[in-house]
Amino acid sequence: MATKTLRRRLHHGDVDGRKQEHFDTAGSDGLSEPLLGKYGHDDSYSEACVHENHQEIWDERRRERLHWTLLFSQLIAQWAQWLANIVIGSGSLLGRLLSLPFIGQNGSDRKNIQPSLSPLQEERLRNLQQRLEVPFDGTHLEHQDALRQLWRLAYPDRELPSLKSELWKEMGWQGPDPSTDFRGGGFISLENLIFFAKKYPDWFQRLLHKQEGRRAEWEYPFAIAGINISFVLAQMLDLQSGRPTSLAGVRFLELLGVDEMAFDNLYCVAFQMMDAQWLAKRASYMEFNEVLKSTRTQLERELALEDVSSIKDLPAYNLLNQ
Repeated sequence: MATKTLRRRLHHGDVDGRKQEHFDTAGSDGLSEPLLGKYGHDDSYSEACVHENHQEIWDERRRERLHWTLLFSQLIAQWAQWLANIVIGSGSLLGRLLSLPFIGQNGSDRKNIQPSLSPLQEERLRNLQQRLEVPFDGTHLEHQDALRQLWRLAYPDRELPSLKSELWKEMGWQGPDPSTDFRGGGFISLENLIFFAKKYPDWFQRLLHKQEGRRAEWEYPFAIAGINISFVLAQMLDLQSGRPTSLAGVRFLELLGVDEMAFDNLYCVAFQMMDAQWLAKRASYMEFNEVLKSTRTQLERELALEDVSSIKDLPAYNLLNQ
């Protein structure tokens, strides 16, 4: 029986950032096994081979479109930042009046802001922070049901496995028990994956099955990537503190005022942006950290754009409309 291209699994260490991500080398701990398993039938594999040339051409065109879309969004953000630097940095009266901070070269804020929040923003921020404080508990029935729901959304035509099964590796978990992979990501990272699967089912399936573009031989694991994205967003938006004071965090609070699910919606944009950068860079899983960092930097730049008043105004949101 034909097998898929072998993809080794990414070990991310503690998702809470206290440990650096690391990657197992070939032959250690049996990590030469396929991440996504085997083809189900020989005939499906043969059919894939028949259409290989046509699919390769389509993938290359798709990759080019993603590359140019991503590049265009980056140019918009960089141009806006360059213009802000000129205006704010000048000695003009306008430059002295403008006190908004801007993103530095390393993606960090030059100055913290003390935001004034409406009662609605206060309430939604408090609710979001409460969600972030909930750890994943594999013994909790609600959390178990959420895992089952994720499986049904990911594989609607397949039988639901037990909560400890080798089949979970096909979704990109590191082992047969997904509950061991959440760590600092918490329950909200599972909620984010479910939200993505419900709101953008087509893109969820494309990223889950790596259907877009020309892929690396060793791909990033889908579920583990999703957990990392949830944590990176919370860190970038400064949501662990009492009240965000970073530029990205303050701009996010503005979006939260008009969209209660702004964090979940931003998560979908970030996941798609990460995958687009993965394809544009022709990355392999050894470069996962680099792609994740560049995704964070790009999101910070786009959140700094003055005309962004909703998640849909982000240039990267266009990636979900393709």
